[in-house]
Amino acid sequence: MSPNALIPSHRKPRRPSASSRALRAGVTGGFLTLAVTGATVPANAAEKPVSETQEMPTITTALATSAARSADTAEQVAFNYERQALQDTALSQAAKAAEKHKAEAVKKAKAEAKKKAEEARKAKEAAQARASRSAERTTLSAPSSATGSTATLVAFLKAQLGKAYVLGSSGPSSYDCSGLTQAAFSQIGIDLPRVSQDQSTAGTQVGLDNLQVGDLLYWGSAGSAYHVGVYVGGGKFIGAQNPSTGIVERPLSYDMPTGAVRVL
Repeated sequence: MSPNALIPSHRKPRRPSASSRALRAGVTGGFLTLAVTGATVPANAAEKPVSETQEMPTITTALATSAARSADTAEQVAFNYERQALQDTALSQAAKAAEKHKAEAVKKAKAEAKKKAEEARKAKEAAQARASRSAERTTLSAPSSATGSTATLVAFLKAQLGKAYVLGSSGPSSYDCSGLTQAAFSQIGIDLPRVSQDQSTAGTQVGLDNLQVGDLLYWGSAGSAYHVGVYVGGGKFIGAQNPSTGIVERPLSYDMPTGAVRVL
């Protein structure tokens, strides 16, 4: 055994070198960094929901704005549809009103035309009634017999009844219409023209509702009459009518004259 084996060593401990100190510091710092980092990570993890919660108002506002715009669009579309529906309804009502107005106008026009036709018919009937009454008054107002020169005139005419009608004849066995009237008035001193056209303007024009015995009747226009006869009272006249009848006495209604002239 060595004499030094039992003697404890009293060597002074060596001071660590700078590199050793740096190494220990780095290791220690690494542990501290890991510890700090480990403590920090949970903190960040816990804080992340806070960040996300802070961003939610922005998203909610955007969604609300989009929803509001969609609502406005839907409201505008609904308004447009409603306005179009109102316009269509107004047009339909206007068309119906126009059709109704047209139907009423047609109905009114038909009623007016019917009314005018009825008025025209009544006016015609009234005119016919007046003419009939005039003829009746003429018949009633005419004297039943003539006196003086008119009596002579009527007597001569009645004496010629039944004689023949011969165109251009002035008697005594046959006559034409103006030949008979000329011969009759010559009996009382009145000289008439020979033809009916001139005889129809030979005296004073009188109305058929104001006839007197001896008035000269004519058919056709005054100045261009085609036939003449003599009113003998009682609503009758005597005239040379035609070759088939000869000289006859007939009521005025048999062949109503156009006019009359008074020569007496």
